[in-house]
Amino acid sequence: MNTTVLSIEAPGHVTLVEEKLSDLPEGGFIVATTHSGVSAGTELTYVKGTNPYLGATWDPALGLFMDGAPSIAYPVRGIGYMQVGRVVETRTRAVREGSLVAMCYGHRTAYVGDPMRDRFVELPGDLDPVLGIYVAHMGPICANGLLHAAHDLHGPAVRHLGDGVRGRRVAVVGAGVVGLLTACFTISGGAAEVVVVDETPARLAVARALGANTLAADDDPAVALKRRWRHGANDRGADLVFQCRGQTRALALGLKLLRPQGTLVDLAFYTQGAHDVRLGEEFHHNGLTVRCAQIGRVPRGLAHAWDRERLSHETISLLREHGGPLREHVVTDLVGFADAPGLLADLAGRRRQTLQAVLCDHVEDEGG
Repeated sequence: MNTTVLSIEAPGHVTLVEEKLSDLPEGGFIVATTHSGVSAGTELTYVKGTNPYLGATWDPALGLFMDGAPSIAYPVRGIGYMQVGRVVETRTRAVREGSLVAMCYGHRTAYVGDPMRDRFVELPGDLDPVLGIYVAHMGPICANGLLHAAHDLHGPAVRHLGDGVRGRRVAVVGAGVVGLLTACFTISGGAAEVVVVDETPARLAVARALGANTLAADDDPAVALKRRWRHGANDRGADLVFQCRGQTRALALGLKLLRPQGTLVDLAFYTQGAHDVRLGEEFHHNGLTVRCAQIGRVPRGLAHAWDRERLSHETISLLREHGGPLREHVVTDLVGFADAPGLLADLAGRRRQTLQAVLCDHVEDEGG
């Protein structure tokens, strides 16, 4: 049995290759991919050649990028972390045949899973399988942002994901998938108000459809928000900012939105320099805090109670609450797997715009 795998042969060169699927071992299972979500951020850094792993050695013990052989070299195969698959054969009691599972195994049409090696989340029957792409990894990325905000207020005493946003005025910079899901989590967490800031009118319209208020990034949102959000004399602005766009000008804007001694939780991935971030201005004079919420770890002291499984459970709860609008407004493109190379090349070359593209075999069955 073969599997078709997305392969980035070199910057700008994306293709599909056939690989032989390994034999199914005792204790393993095979999934046939039904949906595979495309990350227009991380994945395109490999298509563009800007990912830091392509130019340096990552030392996990030191937590440093070092000179030396790149940690990842072309061809880069099987990237992607938003897969949904149907279990077509199983030799384990961990998952039954016919189950729909969310996993992270890259853009490929089939995969041999091992419960001792691979993380999988069985999807409930009432969840739209297209939205299942968010359950294993993307949803937990955003939920972890809220967890960092809760830890910022309560330390290890966090009990609920919304502990850091409940009753607070929150700004979300960036209306891509990460920003929109984070805004939904924040609304569900009981924030007093959520304002999404972005440069694209169409994406702001999606944010409004999901229940957030919006401001255009080119309309001086810092002045607008600080005039509107007053805490006291000389104390205006957002209690909390989630920065969800991989542009340093977005980080600079996020710092401007904060009230004095406010916190910015950064979920973005920057691959260029940070000349737009002027640390001698708002960051210094308002005594601000920047916290990086990277999915590789949860805040200190919370790992036992808030593991990836719990963050996936929180994601399923969110999708049940907001699934209709998310499916209607965020999933913008359903693309046949055979067309994946052209899609990624067009996205990297800015010849095509999409919010959330999903690869699937039977586009016509999905209404595409």
